[in-house]
Amino acid sequence: MELTCCSTSVRGPCRPPPYPGRSSRVARRSSAPRVSRLALISKAATVELDGAAATSPRAIRRRSGGGGGGGGGGSSLQLAKSSAAMERLDIERGVCVPFRKYTPEMVRSKVLESRGAILSLVMRGVEIVWNLGFYWSTLMYDCFVGRDEEVVPFRAMQLRNLLCDLGPSFIKAGQVLANRPDIIREDYMNELCILQDDVPSFPNQVAFNIIEEELGRPLEAVFSKISSRTIAAASLGQVYRATLRDTGEDVAIKVQRPDIEPIIYRDLFLFRTLASFLNGISLQKLGCNAELIVDEFGEKLLEELDYTLEARNIEDFLENFKDDPTVKIPRVYKQLSGSRVLVMEWIDGIRCTNPQAIKDAGIDVNGFLTVGVSAALRQLLEFGLFHGDPHPGNIFAMRDGRIAYVDFGNVAVLSQQNKQILIDAVVHAVNEDYVEMANDFTRLGFLASGTDVAPIIPALEAIWQNSSGKGLSDFNFRSVTGKFNQLVYQYPIRIPERFSLVIRSLLTQEGICFTLKPDFKFLEVAYPYVAKRLLTDPNPALRERLIQVLFKDGVFQWKRLENLIVLAKENVAKMSSNPALRGKDMQRSRDWQVERKLDLKDTIKDGARLFLVDEGIRRQLILALTEDSKLHIQELVDVYRLVEDQIDIPSIALEVVRDLPTVARDLMLSWSESVLSQR
Repeated sequence: MELTCCSTSVRGPCRPPPYPGRSSRVARRSSAPRVSRLALISKAATVELDGAAATSPRAIRRRSGGGGGGGGGGSSLQLAKSSAAMERLDIERGVCVPFRKYTPEMVRSKVLESRGAILSLVMRGVEIVWNLGFYWSTLMYDCFVGRDEEVVPFRAMQLRNLLCDLGPSFIKAGQVLANRPDIIREDYMNELCILQDDVPSFPNQVAFNIIEEELGRPLEAVFSKISSRTIAAASLGQVYRATLRDTGEDVAIKVQRPDIEPIIYRDLFLFRTLASFLNGISLQKLGCNAELIVDEFGEKLLEELDYTLEARNIEDFLENFKDDPTVKIPRVYKQLSGSRVLVMEWIDGIRCTNPQAIKDAGIDVNGFLTVGVSAALRQLLEFGLFHGDPHPGNIFAMRDGRIAYVDFGNVAVLSQQNKQILIDAVVHAVNEDYVEMANDFTRLGFLASGTDVAPIIPALEAIWQNSSGKGLSDFNFRSVTGKFNQLVYQYPIRIPERFSLVIRSLLTQEGICFTLKPDFKFLEVAYPYVAKRLLTDPNPALRERLIQVLFKDGVFQWKRLENLIVLAKENVAKMSSNPALRGKDMQRSRDWQVERKLDLKDTIKDGARLFLVDEGIRRQLILALTEDSKLHIQELVDVYRLVEDQIDIPSIALEVVRDLPTVARDLMLSWSESVLSQR
């Protein structure tokens, strides 16, 4: 039976993005062991390399990227500089990366491995310098004749076309610049955003040859049919729809562009060489070396080139959302996939760019948007692994109300520390503590360590007051980001790659929300989710943040507690009423029955323990109940009325009784510590 080609509509999974990570369950169960295990492997590998270096001068030259004899001191210095740059990235991220796809030395050794490669590098360098130099000269001419502002739209379009002509590395660089307000102005960013959706494809026959090479079999042996044109084309690859011959299942096939790896390595070497001349300007404007920005870009780009990493990303997302019946992640066919070809389950959903089709399918738009925002926040604040490119082509509405994600190349990881600092920033924003908000910027890597934050504090206060002063209904991320973009031009602020993806992710998803429902209020869904996390998550770090929210200047905030409970109940009600929870797979949704009520059992237990053990908290609560020389019983009654339908008093009392031995032990330890400290 022959393979048949067919035309198909542009509905289904789309384009690809880059990176791996883990889940809340993975965070608790396997994330920490995995990091520690990798750390041990990393340590062993380092010892082995160091041993080789001690006994073999050639090993030293290979590691530093040296191609021949001599120049050992320069190579060692270069290795030390590049290693320091990569170490800085690791420290900022708080994530161990023992085996890298990218290091500056590795890139250097690959592009300088032969005379032919060096000649190719020189020719490519001349091509790049000529094209970019000519473009730069037109910008200088515009400034000289005083028309630089009026021709911005034309010059921005010219830059986009130039990047397309220069190849995949430059297209990818343009896509990154489209999310870097710290590097490029907003009107150019808007034009470069087109690169995320409109990239030329390469010939079908070339793509089919690559698929056959990876499979080791003819196409017709694996697929009964395959689409005659691409479903989507991106900077590094393109997507086809096909049907498996054995099972009849529809799949999406993602194919990498031909001979792309040598081009990427060559361009990265040239990027970094050029960046070395811009370090002075970059240090002044952004507070970091330009080489560091190239290293971030190169590391991400080389990860995106390896489709086996994307397959792992998909598996991680599947693990994260396996108990969530509101989110659909496509299955990956690992036996049919390789480093240049990825075969995934076909997602037959409705694109989020088509609000009318979503309504015609009978999908509850409000419920779908609530599911989408909650899924995004879980990725960011719970799992620390989030989809870095959730544009409308990568997100689908399933007909049963679920949200589906595709294209997991561009994925980013946030460490536990980064997640906690983000939650700190939310707490500081709620408490209007702008000094600590500015310090959060330093801790997240936006500002270089030691930077004086005093000048930034008034600017942050102005941005937040202007954005939140009108209330939740008028707050939107785009307006805040616009004001923040102005801030990064005034101060030495660098947006780390992972946070540029966070910003883009939030902006894109807010844009999708506005497309489907113009009066949708993003924070009206986001705040209830954060409130529920603060009230119900047993993580000790979040318990500490809850205390910070409830106490301001030593005074207990009764109204704030009531608001948190109301918002958290709202989140539970919206999520539990979603049609996806009432779908055909009721067996899976049983795990979610608990989410139909606000589970405050652990919070109440921890609160009781804290009241008994922590003298400072006990004193503050007693003061809160007796403030202004009167008993605040009414406040307690109001809080109880809010939660009485959410809690089972007998079961909580039983849990507290069971916990009494632990509380008694903690109480004795606390008393012993206070006695010893007095002595």
